[in-house]
Amino acid sequence: MMLLIEYITILTQGQWSKPLKKSGFLQILVAALLGLVPGCLGTYTAVTLYSHGVFSFAAIVTAMIATSGDEAFVMFSMMPDMAIKLMLIIFGVALISGLILQIFFKNKNFIKRKELHFAFHEHEPSCSCFEQKQIIPQLKNITFERAILIAGVILFIVGMLTGQLLHDHDNILMHGAHDHAHAHNPEFNWVAITALFASFVALFIVTTSPDHFLQHHLWEHIIKKHLFKIFLWTLGALLFIHFGMEFLPINTWIKDNPYMILVIAVLVGIIPESGPHILFITLFLSGNIPFSILLANSIVQDGHGALPLLAESKKSFVYMKLINVLVGLIVGGVGLIAGF
Repeated sequence: MMLLIEYITILTQGQWSKPLKKSGFLQILVAALLGLVPGCLGTYTAVTLYSHGVFSFAAIVTAMIATSGDEAFVMFSMMPDMAIKLMLIIFGVALISGLILQIFFKNKNFIKRKELHFAFHEHEPSCSCFEQKQIIPQLKNITFERAILIAGVILFIVGMLTGQLLHDHDNILMHGAHDHAHAHNPEFNWVAITALFASFVALFIVTTSPDHFLQHHLWEHIIKKHLFKIFLWTLGALLFIHFGMEFLPINTWIKDNPYMILVIAVLVGIIPESGPHILFITLFLSGNIPFSILLANSIVQDGHGALPLLAESKKSFVYMKLINVLVGLIVGGVGLIAGF
């Protein structure tokens, strides 16, 4: 999924930002859609537009409310149905919040300098993601990075198809044929088929991408900056939950203090980094926190997509976070009162 998002972002960059300056509502809508893009690229784009005076402050806050950072990839892989539900709710909350802020802030922008640039390589015409004539020569003179990526994706696909990466009763090849005992559980099929589809798309991308795109966008950005960190945070969260539930009465304390957990979830959301928030995904999946707390954390947190905003305008970052915390507390509190 992260390879696909990076690929699409580079492929579709263009002149689409010009009409945004003319419409505040369009800014809010586009900002909310950018926020829904899994990972940091959507928010990087939003910060770029904000720093160049295309987006208003209301629009950048909208994008940050709508985003869940890299945790979106984790949620879509571990609980796709609930992830879609959460994204739709956050999208609605972001739109409403943005439109309200548009009334008070109008076209306010706290940034005076317009110098931010990101890894879109707009100044390089050669930055592309599909050059048909180069595919065969690149495979004949394959680089180390391309060989590793292709081998890794193929091994994952083989592991999925043979059932080595799945529970015994969840083998994809056997499930539809004669494993009727588990036919009532369509969620697994959805997850497995989605993972396979994404894997074949990833295989196409790492096989056909030009060396420049693969080296700078896939290997340097996705693999080196994201993959290992997400793995460690996911592993750490799972170990914390496993041993915490085994030896400490954490689950009892959590269930007895939902409003305290809501405040903690919102405060953790202030951290401009992907990783810590995986803890709340794990707690939700284990049934120890309600959906409303995960929702509140997702509203406030924006992964590391807000770090460029912090670097460019600390005032914008602080104001944005204060508004996100307020929205997260309101939505999460209403959810707890309503019982979801």
